[in-house]
Amino acid sequence: MHPTTTVRPSLAAAKTLDDFRATALAAGFDEAIERTWAAHQVLDEHQHPFDAEALVVQGEMWLSDAQGTRHLRPGHGFALARGTPHGERYGAEGATYWVARRSG
Repeated sequence: MHPTTTVRPSLAAAKTLDDFRATALAAGFDEAIERTWAAHQVLDEHQHPFDAEALVVQGEMWLSDAQGTRHLRPGHGFALARGTPHGERYGAEGATYWVARRSG
């Protein structure tokens, strides 16, 4: 997986969290959860010990990594390989996204 890419089409097509979760688990992810972030929240550069693919479902966010900064809105997705340094910034309404994680 490239450090930051878009979410796979099968996950992007999900209409509900249950659909997203079922598709993610069938694709070999360990879990799929909903994450909600507060308005104007900023997460400085950090990294995770898992691969992640996410679909923004509400609000907006900016994801920054070595490739630059991307503005993400509902329907936009992103993927991060484990260990990829990145930062996050959330908009005036905060944001909610569904994220699939794979540790192994």
